[in-house]
Amino acid sequence: MKNWTRVAIAALMTSVAAPAIAEECIAPANPGGGWDFTCRQIGRIMTELGIVPNLVQVTNLAGAGGGVAFTQVVSSRNEDPDVFVAASSATTTRLAQNAFAGATADQVRWVGTIGGDPGVIVVAKDSPFQNLGDLVEAVKADPSKVAFAGGSAVGGFDHLKVLMMLDKAGFDEARKVKYIGLDGGADAITQTVGGFAQAMTGDLSEITGFIKSGDVRQIAVLSEERISGFEDVPTAKEQGVDIVAMNWRGIYVPKGISDERYDEWVETLKKVGASDEWQQVMSENGLASYDVFGAEFEQFVADNIAQIQEVSKEIGLLK
Repeated sequence: MKNWTRVAIAALMTSVAAPAIAEECIAPANPGGGWDFTCRQIGRIMTELGIVPNLVQVTNLAGAGGGVAFTQVVSSRNEDPDVFVAASSATTTRLAQNAFAGATADQVRWVGTIGGDPGVIVVAKDSPFQNLGDLVEAVKADPSKVAFAGGSAVGGFDHLKVLMMLDKAGFDEARKVKYIGLDGGADAITQTVGGFAQAMTGDLSEITGFIKSGDVRQIAVLSEERISGFEDVPTAKEQGVDIVAMNWRGIYVPKGISDERYDEWVETLKKVGASDEWQQVMSENGLASYDVFGAEFEQFVADNIAQIQEVSKEIGLLK
């Protein structure tokens, strides 16, 4: 066989054997939680819309309330154009409270958000608490006997939701509130169903399956109005506690990628958010439309962090 023929065959075999580089979404928590949900749904829709040729790889990288994933992207994957990370209000909460060992929001690029996830409070199916008032009164009577589980670390957004809710309900002793911080909503549900916590605070999307299966009862949604598909669940405001806590669902990417690649990520997320597939996901999981992209979203993140810092100071989590 002539040399040029061997070279041609080898080149052909190499091109056939080499797989295309797949995009990767990092979920900074264990499977089953809100960040995992964000990665898997956005990744699936990217493939179904033909935006990417392959399935998006989802990597669960739990730890430090999202800090492990944030640090890895900043330190090891700063110029990786194919990785994106699920983010939410929990992410900006941790950054606001300097919980990522000195990391700051400007060390990554914020792409956008395509949904708002209403905060919820649920109890085990056999819990004696029938409504939010029952739960609040139990905390006021003896806070040591009511533990809340959440899918974010102590001081994270799930924790803040409980503290802000109780503050609005007239209980201002934040340091006495018992909170169990876990790596993801699924772990928090397990603690509640198992009786280790009396209530769970999280986001509607991460626990709809548990609600539908009957493992837990939803006693309040922390939104302005009742959520489509969950109309039987009253808002906290209806029950006399004036609080709204929406957890935005979005992504960030490494700081060191090109402006062109960043713009591509923004356009990709816009396409996912505008798709029928995403509209169905929102309807099935209790999400509300919440679309902010690009430079506007980067300003939104900065403002969000400033707001969280103010709230954290008010309830004693920051000096």
